[in-house]
Amino acid sequence: MKFKTKLYLGFSFILALFIVLLFNLMMMMSQLNQNINNTVKNYEYSKLANTIQNSVYINSREARGLIANPPEELRKSFQDRKDKALEDAEIAIKSLLKIDNREASQELANELLTLLDSLRKIEADIKQLENDGENQKAMELFWFDSWNIINAMVVASDDLHSIQEKSVETELKRSSDTYDLAVKLISTYAIIGFFTFIFLMIWILGGITKNLSHVTSVMTGIIFGSAEKLPRIEVKSKDEIGAISVAFNEMAEAIENHTRKEKELKHSAEEQSWLQSRIAEIATMYSGIDQLEQLAEKFITKLAPMVGASFGVFYIKEMREDEESLEKLASYAYSNNRIGKQSFHNGEGIVGQCALENKMIHIKEVPNDYIKISSGIGESVPKHILTIPASYEGEVLAVIELASLHPFTNLEQTLLKEVSSNVGINIKSILRHNQVKMLLLESQALTEELQTQSEELNLQQEELRTVNEQLEQQYEQSEYKTKELEKIKKILEEKANQLSLSSKYKSEFFANMSHELRTPLNSLLISAENAEKNLTSKQMKYAKPIHSSGNDLLHLINDILDLAKAEAGKMDVHYEKVQINEIRIFVDEQFTHIAQQKGIEFTIELQSNVPAFIWTDRHRLQQILKDLLSNAFKFTEQGEVYFLIGSEKKIVISDETVEKQTDHVVTFLVKDTGEGISKANLPAIFEVFNQADGTTSRKYGGTGLGLSISKEIAELLEGKIEVKSSKGKGSIFTLYIPSIETRKTKGAYHALKEGIAGDFSVESYIVPAKTEIERGYYEAFEEHIDSKVLLKGKKVLVVDDDIRNVFAITTALEDYGVEVLFAENGREGIDQLLEDPAIDLILMDMMMPEMDGLEAMKEIRKIEEFKQIPIIVLTAKAMKDDGRQCIEAGASDYMSKPVNLEQLYSLMWVWLYPAIK
Repeated sequence: MKFKTKLYLGFSFILALFIVLLFNLMMMMSQLNQNINNTVKNYEYSKLANTIQNSVYINSREARGLIANPPEELRKSFQDRKDKALEDAEIAIKSLLKIDNREASQELANELLTLLDSLRKIEADIKQLENDGENQKAMELFWFDSWNIINAMVVASDDLHSIQEKSVETELKRSSDTYDLAVKLISTYAIIGFFTFIFLMIWILGGITKNLSHVTSVMTGIIFGSAEKLPRIEVKSKDEIGAISVAFNEMAEAIENHTRKEKELKHSAEEQSWLQSRIAEIATMYSGIDQLEQLAEKFITKLAPMVGASFGVFYIKEMREDEESLEKLASYAYSNNRIGKQSFHNGEGIVGQCALENKMIHIKEVPNDYIKISSGIGESVPKHILTIPASYEGEVLAVIELASLHPFTNLEQTLLKEVSSNVGINIKSILRHNQVKMLLLESQALTEELQTQSEELNLQQEELRTVNEQLEQQYEQSEYKTKELEKIKKILEEKANQLSLSSKYKSEFFANMSHELRTPLNSLLISAENAEKNLTSKQMKYAKPIHSSGNDLLHLINDILDLAKAEAGKMDVHYEKVQINEIRIFVDEQFTHIAQQKGIEFTIELQSNVPAFIWTDRHRLQQILKDLLSNAFKFTEQGEVYFLIGSEKKIVISDETVEKQTDHVVTFLVKDTGEGISKANLPAIFEVFNQADGTTSRKYGGTGLGLSISKEIAELLEGKIEVKSSKGKGSIFTLYIPSIETRKTKGAYHALKEGIAGDFSVESYIVPAKTEIERGYYEAFEEHIDSKVLLKGKKVLVVDDDIRNVFAITTALEDYGVEVLFAENGREGIDQLLEDPAIDLILMDMMMPEMDGLEAMKEIRKIEEFKQIPIIVLTAKAMKDDGRQCIEAGASDYMSKPVNLEQLYSLMWVWLYPAIK
């Protein structure tokens, strides 16, 4: 019987025993698992029952604590623990009802829930009695009713806990019995299996020991380390031992073949290792070489001994008289005899042919008249010469010629091909480096030439070179700083976004503030201005201070908005040709009467060298001068205020915030003999809201905005303000304005004032960019400005949600014979317009409920019949883009509140009689 058959029989029997044992064990394990699951469930039931029992006990304890009337600071903790205990008990009871379906548990759990509800109702009654002050009844209700329920809950929870404990003990007993049975069964099968295994071992091993001994003796006779010739086993049987013998013989033959191949691979690997190490040795040599002579010398000196060459020459490609040639650059073991050439053209000789074909040339039979390889003890003609090209991207850059007394092996020729390719790359790199260096030298030469032309540029170049040196020395630090800068950049971007959002909110706030302040101010000023037509002289006496105070408030609003625009960089200037004499007349008209009222001497001087005109923003210049002169008169109680217009050369600040020399600068000097400013306070006078005395008992009024705004406007006009002062000796403020035409006037007709619109006269509204036609229009308007006939009989629609403004405007227009219609918002205005198409003109507010002025104008312009009807916007918003938005929405013209009635009449006249214009 074969060994395999014996094994099949023996292991089949053992496998059958194992299957029977496994089947019985699986059944027992299943039963044991079921018992364990039941035990776990009963444990969960017991755990919930225990929670219910503990919660009931805690509730009982805390209830007794509460009824004992503890101190007020402890009463809340008693109540919280009592409520928590009842809540935990309720959660545990409901959980037990869901998972334990046994009848006894269900009955006890439902009983506990019922008792719990009853207990809560009684506790609510007790609490109500305590709140009503009936503590005795509350005490009786607790001990007779509540305590009985608590005792019943304790009994029920104890019974529930006992049921769960008994269930756990029963399941544990079943699990123990099943485990004992499994142990007995496993022991029985283990004994049977042991004796069966012993029998099979004796039966099988006895038959194979003899053959195995023969095989073992052959295998043990193998000499380790000599795998080229292995012994063979003589096959004596056809059983498995015989098959092992045949397999061993085949394995011995395969090992012998493998050994031979391994030796071949090892030899090849050694050659590759030698090749790679030499290539690496050559590659590391290139570091720090930046000259071709140095590269050629080191390369030929390093390479020749590696390949066993006794002589070597390195030729480099150069341009000579517009023709390429190969020039000898370095050599190895070179002698002083004159054999050979110093240079070759392409195709000339073996060296030139090698460069032309871009391939290696091997000469094996060298004539005797070739160069000799010499040493101290003799000389000999080389037997082999090898010429190798060094190229880069197909272009031959150099040729290496080597001579040797012995043949060059294939491995050495492979090395030469590899290193020649690498040296070509390095030659190209050095050539490019030299080109860059030459360009750098040329650049430096140009830089030196430019430095002779500009001393400032020379300093900048010097600084740049210094920075470059520092950057080279601190390269590692720069990476770290770059990362830090990126973080800072992100932070700055976040701050910029926040600042942009803050600016937006600030602009919206000022716009809304303007609307809220100008709306009541509009009706106040119109009423006060129109008062002389229907008030007595005594009433007029009271109306004039109202009108004056309203104007003061309007100026304060304008100052605040000016400051906001200046800080946001959104204040525009409109350059025009301004006559210097007009400025003198303006100052004289504005402040001579003030000087007379205060009894102060006021002198105006115009120097003879002042140009006749300057190019600047008339309105902004007047604004600065008014502020400087107002401060001078305000802080001068006696003495003199002196105003001088002169001209000088002065360094001023340009738009790019860089100082530049200007030949023609007009100076406006304001000098007073007032209190003066101490040196400590001088740096702060241009700060926002800064005042000499900011207390409530201060001597002089004001907001502290004037000088701050004037400084911003002066810089916007490409000028600046300087101040000299000392305490008790007066002050000198000097405004410097460039007199040259720095830019062209933008636009020809400024019908709208961007930014703060509302503090300008009829003339400033029309005159700044007059053409001949516009001048004629203005003169015609002057002739009819006082005529009520032009407006009489016209029908005007006023769209405004503020009844005060409607009343004031209606009263003013009705005095001119105008029929006024009224609408509270844009929607009502459109409806009114559709009902009465004979309306001649619309006065439109911007901010209104339901439909604002912008949307209303867009809808009106969509109606063909009303595309040309004049619409004048009257709004309390006064920010920069309001005028542009109104015109784009369809407005004919734009005015800000408070409304100047004369200006309003003129605008109405313009749009009601376009033919005259």
